[in-house]
Amino acid sequence: MALSGMTGFARVEGSHGAWSWAVEARSVNGRNLETRFRGPPGFEGLDKAARDGAQARFQRGQLTVNLQAKRAEALGTTQINVEVLERYLKAGSPYVATGMVAKPSLDGLLALRGVIDVREEEDEAEDRAQVEAAMAATIAQALDGLKVARLEEGAALAPILTGAVDRIETLTDLAAQAAAGQPAVLKERYERKLVDLIGEAASQERIVQEAAAMAVKADVREELDRLASHVAAARALMGGDVAAGRRLDFLSQEFMREANTLCSKSALTALTAHGLDLKATIEQFREQVQNVE
Repeated sequence: MALSGMTGFARVEGSHGAWSWAVEARSVNGRNLETRFRGPPGFEGLDKAARDGAQARFQRGQLTVNLQAKRAEALGTTQINVEVLERYLKAGSPYVATGMVAKPSLDGLLALRGVIDVREEEDEAEDRAQVEAAMAATIAQALDGLKVARLEEGAALAPILTGAVDRIETLTDLAAQAAAGQPAVLKERYERKLVDLIGEAASQERIVQEAAAMAVKADVREELDRLASHVAAARALMGGDVAAGRRLDFLSQEFMREANTLCSKSALTALTAHGLDLKATIEQFREQVQNVE
C-alpha cells in the first residue's frame, strides 16, 4: 500500500432517466474516520452507501460526500391556481375601478406568488430504486477519485518524510561520534574540580571511580540504539502495506523522547547541538506525519 494523505477532492456527474446529479467527495485531516453525507430530500437512504464506501476505502480523515440532484422539468405538471388568482383579482378590483391602478396584464398576474402551481410527477418505485442505485454507483466513483487524490498527496509527502528520517539517521550517527568523547571529558572535568577542592592529594583511583560513575549516568548508547531502531521502524512503516499515519505519529513521539533524554545527558557542546538538531528534525517529521492516513 502506497503512502496516502488525508486531503483530497473528487467530483463525478451522473444521470438516469429524468434525473441528473453530481457527487462531490472531499476530505481533510482527522484522527479517526468521520463521514458526512448531504443530499436532497428523499434520498436519505444514500447516506449508508456513502458511509460504507468510505469505510471500505479509508481509515482516517473527515469526509464530506455532497449529492446535488435535479429532475427534468418536462416531466412535471404546471397549472394555474384559479382560486389564488381570483383572490388577487378581487383584492385589486376596487383600485382598478377607481382608476388608481391600471388593469393587470396576464404575465403580471401569472408572476404573482402562488398563481402558478408546478407539481412534479412521483417516480414509480422501480424507477426510483434504479435512480438510487445509479447514484450510489456515482458515489462509489467519487470516493475512488478521492482515494486517488489522497494517494497523490501521499506521493508528495513520501520524499519529505524520507528526507526527515534520513536526516535523523545522520544526526544519530553524528551524536554517536560526539558521545564517544564524553567519558574522557567527564574524567578531566571531575579531576580538575577535585584538585581545586582538595589539592594534589586527590588520588587517581578516586578520580577514575567517580568519573566512571558519572560516565555511566551520562551514557547515551541506549538512546542512540533506540533512535536507530526507530529509524528502521519508520522506513518499514512508510514502505509497508498498511495505513501508517497513527503508527508514525506514535513513533515521532518516541523519537522525541530519546532526543530529549540525549540532550539531558549531554556533557559536550557538540553532542547537545546534534541533540537539538535532532529535536528540530523530529518536530518537522511529526508535523508532516499529521497529514498521513
